Amino acid sequence: MPGHIPFRVADLPQNRPTQFELRPSAQDLAAIRDALGLLGLRKLSFTGEIQGQGKQDWKLTGQLGATVIQPCVVTLEPVTTRIETPVRRVFLANWAEPDEPEFEIPEDDESEALGSEINPWAVMEEALALALPQYPRKDGAHLDEANYTEPGKQAMTDEDAKPFAGLASLRDTLKKDE
Repeated sequence: MPGHIPFRVADLPQNRPTQFELRPSAQDLAAIRDALGLLGLRKLSFTGEIQGQGKQDWKLTGQLGATVIQPCVVTLEPVTTRIETPVRRVFLANWAEPDEPEFEIPEDDESEALGSEINPWAVMEEALALALPQYPRKDGAHLDEANYTEPGKQAMTDEDAKPFAGLASLRDTLKKDE
């Protein structure tokens, strides 16, 4: 299957899996890298299969692999991470939008509405975005305490922000004296 061309559900065989293997070109890697705000993206691959599940539903299972480079949240230096993750999506013919205004989607929900096409490329891009480390950190990088205040005034420290720590200490002292 060439790159971005989705599978038409009507053309998929119901009784056997349809295999796919995606390995984006350098140009596609650059577009995905830019869309995700990465410093670099290498070795992106997505392989798997689409198969019928029941009479009307479909299941996509696959393996996503990529090497991503992101800025460290502390130093902004490049951080390289290897991502290897299984991917699973279930496309349901009778999927319904929740009608509750405050409905919360479970984190592990893998189901979505079945349309006329199943697009492994779109699933690959979404799975990669979800698999990225949220706070990439270079080995050994840590935040030091930072104090900000007006000139001539005493800066508030982390200890100053814990007023009940002193009360707890006083309570413990009073209990010992009893």
